[in-house]
Amino acid sequence: MGSANDVVNRLRKHLSNHKGYTSKAKDWTVVYQEACDSKEVAVKREFSIKKWKSRKMIEVLIEKNR
Repeated sequence: MGSANDVVNRLRKHLSNHKGYTSKAKDWTVVYQEACDSKEVAVKREFSIKKWKSRKMIEVLIEKNR
């Protein structure tokens, strides 16, 4: 998860050879994205989803928006 203006370039960075957590997996795909009015709103939304700490709730969110 993360906020980005350019999802394509963010995904490309995750898939590239770089140091960091996301460099270990090479099978990243975008399964959900949500538009927000500002970066501040996007970051708050991201943290609220992360606070759920529930795979089931996140899967419901993804399925509901397909």
